[in-house]
Amino acid sequence: MQVRRFPCDPGPAAWNAILPSEPVRETLKSTLNADWLVIGAGFTGLSAARRLSELHPNDRVVVLDASRVAEGPAGRNSGFMIDVPHDLTSSDYSGNTESNLREIRLNRAGIDYAKDASDAYAMSYEAFRLSGKINGAITPRGVDHNTGYAAHLDKLSEPYQRLDAAAMKSITGSDSYIDGLYSPGTAMIQPALFIRSLASGIETSRVKIYENTPVIELKREGSVWKANTPEGSVSTPKVILAVNGHLESFGFYRRSLMHIFTYGSMTHPLSKAELALLGGRSEWALTPADPLGTTVRRISGTGGDRLIIRNRATFDPSLKVSDSRIERVSRDHDRSFKDRFPMLASVEMQYRWGGRLCLSRNNVSVFGEVESGLHVACCQNGLGTSKGMVSGKLVAEDASEISSDLLNDQKTDVQPTKLPPFPFAAIGASAILRWGEFTAGKEL
Repeated sequence: MQVRRFPCDPGPAAWNAILPSEPVRETLKSTLNADWLVIGAGFTGLSAARRLSELHPNDRVVVLDASRVAEGPAGRNSGFMIDVPHDLTSSDYSGNTESNLREIRLNRAGIDYAKDASDAYAMSYEAFRLSGKINGAITPRGVDHNTGYAAHLDKLSEPYQRLDAAAMKSITGSDSYIDGLYSPGTAMIQPALFIRSLASGIETSRVKIYENTPVIELKREGSVWKANTPEGSVSTPKVILAVNGHLESFGFYRRSLMHIFTYGSMTHPLSKAELALLGGRSEWALTPADPLGTTVRRISGTGGDRLIIRNRATFDPSLKVSDSRIERVSRDHDRSFKDRFPMLASVEMQYRWGGRLCLSRNNVSVFGEVESGLHVACCQNGLGTSKGMVSGKLVAEDASEISSDLLNDQKTDVQPTKLPPFPFAAIGASAILRWGEFTAGKEL
């Protein structure tokens, strides 16, 4: 099958840009034979490669990525490894109790595997830490969202803590937040640093990662698969596709995946005077009470003390967005930032970017063997960090014919629901997103 298109990652991967540069890995320029091929070096692909190396220490594992490690979606998210329900298509992140319990088991297994990698490869506190997160509310409607979500967490017997306006100000420095819901199980990561560290950790004489090596054709030749790249090829009996929404470009699940871009902005390093004006803690992480509101993080470490704003979402089945889109979204980011931090009105954003995520209409993933020897773990529904880690581990186990209760949990998902024909899908999805952002009000 010819790969018919390639995604675009607009703007710089800010999380990677604030780290010291590292040498570029080799681009594949030869013909290789391998026991396993993993396509995609994000959370899912690297997790799969790591698990394969654990299960088959004598096998040769090749990982191909179209860009540089940590330059794609893995280096463009907000760094939340969330354990509790986080359904972006719902009004308050929650859903069916039984499915939520299964989701919690899977998410926590992903976080556990990430922590295991962090310990094994001596990652820094900045790269990975179990710190929890806050759902922050600015409006009475947002408080109602938090109250409904708290009731759902009660049903699940999940711990949480409600925070009043004074507590939120002591944490964030902002007068805007009138309510918070803290849940303790989320791991916070510097996504580019975590991915870099994971990639370096798994590389051995048997595991090789090639950067800037897009797969342009994937075809079956007898008992093996052959992946052709612009300057080389890999032949292997087993392939794992860990490319999230790019899976559709390989010819699978067409008109079943929703391609969404979300957008982020990161300030310049804050000065001592600016930090004094801001106040609050040196590190915190806040998701909005309304799923289509504004995510905010404050970080302190490599690259300085900074604030990150993320909001707005667009439906883009072409997997590309224009520079003008980034410019328009940037104005919304500036407004959201100044509304929350008026004391920092003169602070400018150093980086602005877009990042891809993939959703299905019925909030299910794509997982399993789609053709003989070809396995996929894609469509993480906005939780590419925790779900990526666990689905990568489990797809390696599934391809190795190793069963478990957790794998059964993963394989419970039904198939993604088909989307309406184009342009109706685009019109409908865009209308839903715009209405959701409108009703989010000041939470955006």
